[in-house]
Amino acid sequence: MARGDKINFSTPSGFPEFLPSEKRLELHLLDIIRRVFESYGFTPIETPAVERLEVLQAKGNQGDNIIYGIDPILPPNRQAERDKSGETGRDKSSETGSESRALKFDQTVPLAAYIARHLNELIFPFARYQTDVVFRGERAKDGRFRQFRQCDIDVVARRELSLLYDAQMPAIITEIFETINIGDFLIRINNRKVLTGFFKSVGIAENQIKSCIAIVDTLEKIGENKVKQDLEKEGILEEQAQKIIEFIKIDGSVDEVLDKLKHLAQNLPETEQLSLGITELETVIAGVRNLGVAENRFCIDLSIARGLDYYTGTVYETTLLGHEALGSICSGGRYEELVGVFLGEKMPGVGISIGLTRLISRLLKAGILNTLAATPAQVMVVNMQEDLMPTYLKVSQHLRQAGINVITNFDKRPLGKQFQLADKQGIQFCVIIGSEEAAAQKSSLKDLKTGEQVEVLLENLAEEIKRRLT
Repeated sequence: MARGDKINFSTPSGFPEFLPSEKRLELHLLDIIRRVFESYGFTPIETPAVERLEVLQAKGNQGDNIIYGIDPILPPNRQAERDKSGETGRDKSSETGSESRALKFDQTVPLAAYIARHLNELIFPFARYQTDVVFRGERAKDGRFRQFRQCDIDVVARRELSLLYDAQMPAIITEIFETINIGDFLIRINNRKVLTGFFKSVGIAENQIKSCIAIVDTLEKIGENKVKQDLEKEGILEEQAQKIIEFIKIDGSVDEVLDKLKHLAQNLPETEQLSLGITELETVIAGVRNLGVAENRFCIDLSIARGLDYYTGTVYETTLLGHEALGSICSGGRYEELVGVFLGEKMPGVGISIGLTRLISRLLKAGILNTLAATPAQVMVVNMQEDLMPTYLKVSQHLRQAGINVITNFDKRPLGKQFQLADKQGIQFCVIIGSEEAAAQKSSLKDLKTGEQVEVLLENLAEEIKRRLT
């Protein structure tokens, strides 16, 4: 770039950048999510943003996600080196598939590699949470990002994993969203074995089942008629497609749906897998109830399939009632083969994921959440006169030691301007100390929300502020 050329410093499309008030909201929500995760015994890990490409693509784990590759770019002072070697800036080692590297597009595939790398250092069942940033090369649009933060939990076992771990997931989802107070939501639960078992029982060929599940998973986006058309395009007979539509539309209370499924299984051929899925679903629902999740927080929805191939059992999607257009705000499920793909052994797991960046963006736009104040400071110690700065510093430090967040105003300006500055940042209290107050070891405490101003002894200031903050 020639000297004087204008640099485009805008953020790349799809890569969000939060203002302080938005970032503070994200951290607040992360704190809630982390506390709930840890209350169920999940332990934190972080995996590299970059993985070997062959890890991310192992046995189709990539799905439909577009992966960002990583290529080194030589600095200008090494251009001659590049030109001489005939290279284009790519690291020679990255020319081979084993050394090609890319940014991770989710947390689950890197978790599988993490477990394979640390197998002998971990205790199983291994319950972990991650709140890392991931990257996807999808088209950036409203509510869709190329870089976003995911909050995931997974429990992985060696050989067998209790279905009660599946039951814990709705309890965790419920606790998080009730604490955030986002309004009414519904956790929709299904089991992939129920779907695959039903497809088999109505004569769908084994090699057509995955595509059928993927089509069913699009029901909310494309509608019933288009689902039926897409099934028929896949070679499914019209009669079979109609049976599938009727099946995924089965509704009612949780117990009513379970009863309908059991009755259906008694009147269909080859229902071994269907019956197993119903039994698993029944076990999970019983566990959800025993964990105290309210009946209005969950249901059985037979149209929930989760499009990713690696899900094999329980699946979940969470919908914000009255704001269904937002899509799923938390989803996940059980898988059997994903983690073991790197080790050659059965390692079942179950997990859920909250796409936090996307969720914040959509909830703010819908007016369901509001940003926090731009600063965490609760108090501003104003600057009345420069010679009292030692007093202001001592008072500020005393308040901080009492657990109060404080900004000390180092710049001398009119008192009204300092109040405006504090108010603009969402600071509720201003501490005012002039020469008379300093001599008497007192201060004036002004509440910018109410306009009230009271006189407080400096030794009682921290206690008074805490009382008023609560």
